[in-house]
Amino acid sequence: MSVRGRQRLARAAVSWLLGCSALLSPAAGYVIVSSVSWAVTNEVDEELVSASTEEALPALLEDSSSIWQQSFPASAHKEDAHLRPRAGSGRARPPPVPPRMFSYRREGAKAAGTPPAQTPRPGTARSLAHSSGWGCLATVSAQKKIQGLPFGNCLPISDGPINNSTGIPFFYLTPKDPTVSNLMKNPMATLMLPELEGELCRKNIVDPEDSRCVRLTLTGQMIAVSPEEAEFAKQAMFSRHPVMRKWPRQYEWFFMKMRIEHIWLQKWYGGASEISREEYFKAVPTKA
Repeated sequence: MSVRGRQRLARAAVSWLLGCSALLSPAAGYVIVSSVSWAVTNEVDEELVSASTEEALPALLEDSSSIWQQSFPASAHKEDAHLRPRAGSGRARPPPVPPRMFSYRREGAKAAGTPPAQTPRPGTARSLAHSSGWGCLATVSAQKKIQGLPFGNCLPISDGPINNSTGIPFFYLTPKDPTVSNLMKNPMATLMLPELEGELCRKNIVDPEDSRCVRLTLTGQMIAVSPEEAEFAKQAMFSRHPVMRKWPRQYEWFFMKMRIEHIWLQKWYGGASEISREEYFKAVPTKA
C-alpha cells in the first residue's frame, strides 16, 4: 500500500473511533483506545495534530491495557501531569487546597520573629486597660456541679470615659448572672484583657490571637460601686457601651469594679512580667 493510502486509512480509523466515543453515552468524557496499532508517518502525525480541535490525540495514542481511557487536553498532559488518574483508580482527585489563614493587612510590618520595640510596661498595661471594651473574667464557681472550679465569662468593661482613664475596670452586672452568684461566695476574680482592639497586632502580626500580642491579667477583689461613685461608673460604662441604657430594667442591673491587687503583663511568647500597683496607677496610657 502506498503512503497516501496509509494516510487515508489512518484518518478514517481515527474518525471512526471518535464517532463511536460520542455515540456511547455511558462513556461520556472518555475515548476508546484501540488495541490495534498502525504505522503513522511524521507527515500523517502532523496532519492529525493540526486537525484535532479537542486536542485529544495524546490520550488516543497513549498505551493502556483498558479499552476506556479518560481524555485530557494536550495542555493538561504538559502542565498538570501529576493530576492524571492512575491505572484502576476512579476520577482524578482535585489538587489539595491550601488552608486559609485569617490575617490583618500588614502596615509596615516587621519580621515575624523580631520582638517589638520595648515600651514602658506600666504604660502599656494602662493603655490596654483603657482601650479594651470587654474582657474575660474568671471566678471560683459556686454552682453545685462545678463548685470550686474556675468559671469564665466574657463581659463588657470600661476603665472610664474616653478622655478619663482610671485603670480600674468597671462592670454592669445583673444578680441573675452566675458570675455574680460566684462573687457572693468568693469575691476574688481574675480579668484577662487581650490586645485585640489596639494597633500592635494589626501592624506587626498576622493573627490578633497570636502569642506575640499583648495580654494583661488583673487579679483582685470584686466589689459593688458605692453610691458616691455610681455616677462616674454610669458615665464610664454607658459612654463606651451606649446600648446598656436600653437593657431591660427587670434584671436589676448594678455596677461593680475590681479592687486590683496584682498586675501581670505578657508582651511576647512567654515570661509574664509583674507590675506593681504603684507603677500601674502612676503610668500614663501609651500605645502598645
